[in-house]
Amino acid sequence: MTYQEACAWLAQHQFFKIKLGLETTRKLLHELGNPQDALKIIHIAGTNGKGSVGATLLACLSQGGFRTGFYSSPHLHSVRERFRIDTQWIAKEDFTRLIQRLADFLQGRPQPTYFELTTILALLWFAEQRVDAVILETGMGGRLDATNVVTPVMTIITDISRDHEQYLGNTIEAIAAEKAGIIKPQTPVVFSGREPVALPVIAQVCRQQQSPLSLLGRDFRSQITKNGLEYTDRNGSAHSYPLALAGAHQGINTGLALAALELLSPVFPLNQDQIRAGLAQVHWPGRMELVPVLKNGKTVQILLDGAHNQAGVTQLYHSLLAGYPRRRLLLVWGNMADKAMAPAFAQLLTLTDLLILTRAESERSADPAIIWEQLPPAVRNKARCLQPAEAALEEALALADEGDLVCVAGSLYLVGKIRPLLVRRTTNHG
Repeated sequence: MTYQEACAWLAQHQFFKIKLGLETTRKLLHELGNPQDALKIIHIAGTNGKGSVGATLLACLSQGGFRTGFYSSPHLHSVRERFRIDTQWIAKEDFTRLIQRLADFLQGRPQPTYFELTTILALLWFAEQRVDAVILETGMGGRLDATNVVTPVMTIITDISRDHEQYLGNTIEAIAAEKAGIIKPQTPVVFSGREPVALPVIAQVCRQQQSPLSLLGRDFRSQITKNGLEYTDRNGSAHSYPLALAGAHQGINTGLALAALELLSPVFPLNQDQIRAGLAQVHWPGRMELVPVLKNGKTVQILLDGAHNQAGVTQLYHSLLAGYPRRRLLLVWGNMADKAMAPAFAQLLTLTDLLILTRAESERSADPAIIWEQLPPAVRNKARCLQPAEAALEEALALADEGDLVCVAGSLYLVGKIRPLLVRRTTNHG
């Protein structure tokens, strides 16, 4: 099997429907020797912020000399992004070898979903590589997520809001109960707790599981200042840190990561210099990522953000409101068909001077023409539909002048289409 064949074999499992449940993953891992049992795992659930928290933990633990694995989803460009140790993606050779092993192993067995397969591959690879720590991000929900077959040393739950309601429930309380499903007996939990109706749900499960709960705003504090991040630890001591990730919400996500590291210090001790160096190096592509592009000798700033649900788009709105000085805002937008983001999107449109509607992929993406028809008449006058995504980017760049900000948002899949084009442009212009 070649690398391309391995990618194609895995990709064909995308056609299987989303399947929530642990039976398949647990059974297959058992037959493969339960590689997860050899790993020290930090398990992360939540609606938004999982990736940022994971990337922050990865940077700090790696800076401390701990060989750290990180499993995240979705990917922007290459499936190999989902599997990394420190700053390195899984090698093509390792990916191909493990896919071949799984393809052979699964002959004659019921076929798992794409996410079940990538989860199993990640755990096999991390165990094989004998990493010191693993950061494991849930895909959706928690209780029935394929990653919830592990016994972690730490659980983190980020902000909870509405998303994937057809699978997780149509109330915040129901969604919180699904996220709380990753809480294990007597295992420390760090929670943002910012959604009032979610907090009692998480707190009750922590009590039932006898799992100590550390809460943002009660047990530790974190806020962005003009100099970076101000973090107050569990002992009441204040620390000032640099902050590499952009966006006001990163004060919350970084605080969650720092609180987790504080609780994990008996297992993964870090000094302040290592934490400071790690925070200065956090990189999470496609999330409030600013890319300068040269156009006719002048620079146009492109802001990429994978905001893909109402909470994420609201965060993008507030970030644009508070920062990113610009002459005009040109918004390239494309959301998935299963996302209902009208209120948050309408808020974002109040800042937008020109809207270009597009789609990342044909099957699951919302039709730009349908989005256009749903716009208020006043907004339609400054909106246009253009496919494919590459054409929408070229149109935005053609219309942008120096001092304008082009923002690409609505879906990580859209950002994944656009980002390589910008990287190539930047590379070509040195």
